[in-house]
Amino acid sequence: IEKVLVTLSAVNLKTPKLFLFLFLTSLNINLEASLQDYIYPNQKPSFSNYGSLGLMQNPNARFHEEGTLAFSYTIMQPYLRGSIVAYPFNWLEASYQYADINNQLYSPFPTFSGNQTFKDKGFDVKIRMLKESELIPQIAVGFRDLAGTGIFSSEYIVGSKLISDISLPFRGTEIPIGHIDVSLGLGWGMLTGNDVDRNPFTRISEDFRVREGVEGTQGGELSLQTFFSGKMGTFGGIELYLPYLNGARLKLEYDGVDYKKEGFPPVKQDSKVNFGFTYPVTENFHLKIGLVRGNTLNFGFSYSGTYAKKDPFIPKNEPHIPVPNANIEKRVNTDFPEFLYISSLRHLQARNLNVQAATLDEESNSYEVVYAQSRHSSYTRSAGRVARVLDEISPDYIDTFKITNINANMGLHTISLSRDKLVRHNPVPIKNVTIQETEITPIKYDFDNYDFQPKTNFPAHFWSIVPNLRSQIGGPDGFYFGDFRIGLKSELLFQKNISLLSSFSVGVVDNYGELKLASDSVLPHVRSDIVQYLKQSKKIAMERSQLSFFYNPLPEVFVKTSVGYFEPMFGGFGGEVLYKPFYKTWSLGAELWRVKQRAYDQRLKFQDYETTTGYINFNYFEPRSRILLQVKGGRFLAEDSGLHFDVSRRFKSGMRTGVYVAKTDISRAEFGEGSYEKGFYFFIPVEAFFTNYSKGSVGFGLRPVTRDGAQILIHGHDLWGVTDQATSHSILRDWDDLYD
Repeated sequence: IEKVLVTLSAVNLKTPKLFLFLFLTSLNINLEASLQDYIYPNQKPSFSNYGSLGLMQNPNARFHEEGTLAFSYTIMQPYLRGSIVAYPFNWLEASYQYADINNQLYSPFPTFSGNQTFKDKGFDVKIRMLKESELIPQIAVGFRDLAGTGIFSSEYIVGSKLISDISLPFRGTEIPIGHIDVSLGLGWGMLTGNDVDRNPFTRISEDFRVREGVEGTQGGELSLQTFFSGKMGTFGGIELYLPYLNGARLKLEYDGVDYKKEGFPPVKQDSKVNFGFTYPVTENFHLKIGLVRGNTLNFGFSYSGTYAKKDPFIPKNEPHIPVPNANIEKRVNTDFPEFLYISSLRHLQARNLNVQAATLDEESNSYEVVYAQSRHSSYTRSAGRVARVLDEISPDYIDTFKITNINANMGLHTISLSRDKLVRHNPVPIKNVTIQETEITPIKYDFDNYDFQPKTNFPAHFWSIVPNLRSQIGGPDGFYFGDFRIGLKSELLFQKNISLLSSFSVGVVDNYGELKLASDSVLPHVRSDIVQYLKQSKKIAMERSQLSFFYNPLPEVFVKTSVGYFEPMFGGFGGEVLYKPFYKTWSLGAELWRVKQRAYDQRLKFQDYETTTGYINFNYFEPRSRILLQVKGGRFLAEDSGLHFDVSRRFKSGMRTGVYVAKTDISRAEFGEGSYEKGFYFFIPVEAFFTNYSKGSVGFGLRPVTRDGAQILIHGHDLWGVTDQATSHSILRDWDDLYD
């Protein structure tokens, strides 16, 4: 209807009939869309038994929206598979697969394996190459068991085409059958159960004719020379979306997996035709059941959620609260300017925006307020709330607000807002216009330069009680070990730039009794003694007690020095420096630490091992895609040297997903299982699940195996995070939050 009204404004309507015709046309389009949503709700793509989007055993070319995270679990003997799936872009699917293979023991030695079955870990990737159109199917290229052990490794090219509103004529009427999503593909590796005579890639090179394994591997390596080589197979199937059944769908496929090669044969296959049924309990939670190989029932479920958009789940119910009796305060502040400082301090502090200093410049008709805050993850939103309070209580002759944000007593940015433009654009921040009329600048903060210097009482203590879950997944002792703990998070401020950051926890319940596997690493055991740390700290542990001093010696230069217990496994002293040009998308830093390994009980004592570790850090942020590349190069905890790469993407909601990989000067044999360091993580802002704003986040990270090579020291309040708002793009990215 909105589109029609826009059209009508440009058309000379000669008769009311034309208006009625256009209105009914628009109404019909909206009703048709609503009817389709009623007949076919919950149309999110569903997951295959391999943990990525697909039919049952076969993949398809479908993707979730960018910013989606998902978990899939399937029982299909002899495999139990759990998958964590992320969609950093709407054209990329990346998943971590963990499979329990119960027709094979954990190792070749039964006395070592006990009753534990084989555990396999791997990564899957799928990339959209061509987007679906009216006539052209969607095309994707994918890789199964990428950088894993290779027992499921496959490559494929698949196309999917949705055919909508299939119906059959019956006694003069059309009976809806449903939407049909057809997928056909070509596979290599384990997807060659229906092999064809020739691999077309052999026309490019004879190297594609034979698929050879990699010798001397410890698992976890990219076997580029095997990609799309050897025999080629075909696969295909359909997914039928049933009308009026809450989005339920039937799956029918011609299985492309070669069970003579996959996993640990023999796996018997009586039929190549698989049947399945998926039922969406909600849009995000799906249940599935199926018959595969003609002899095996499979069951499973999946959950997916899209966290990319602003307020992805729950709209916020924490609007700006106008100052009561603001006009009276404004008159008082006009007659007695010194009262403006007290008024600003009181009203901003009531909104968790803490005034640190202020200056009223009557000659330039400007008012600068310095504030710190720990409530809003959007720095633009917090600045906007400061500006709106100041607008309500400041004398009318003030025409510019300078709003300066600091953290750890270090100046991060100043936003100069025209008061007239601030009021005029409210409540819609017209991005280009507003930014052109606004100055966003770096600042070197000096408390003594301000007229109003409110006193802060030190020491100041902030603390919270939080739940804590520690986990150890996979191994010959059992699939899962963990403990539930109650934690105390504490920060004690001695000055604005001196803090003691601490973390303590007490164990409540655990199942560590049977956890006993010792490290077999030939390197210093900087991480691989994780079992000892978990078991001996299960009662009371001090994970961190770190004293830090922050300072800002030059504009855009930040320094931190620290001493104490940095993390559960190491303590010591050291520091870091960061050069962060305000208007650039890159930064450069360095850190150097002298550390000693902590005792297993995570209390006050240390072990004998000590070392010096340090890195040169380079960070690059690409603002259009919101991708952050972080590179560390230097000496790691086990005294190996090399590079650590971390690539992540931040979404509008504040969610961040990323992967990392590191390679040093140790050999594959020295590193051990996995061959090199790698893993993934994601962080979701806590405020996504509540109606109020908060700055914290919950996260999850996982590495396939814990080894000692390429391990970095973890310390609290790293400078990159503390100075996050010390770049112009950290403000501009959320400019539409100005009036939130």
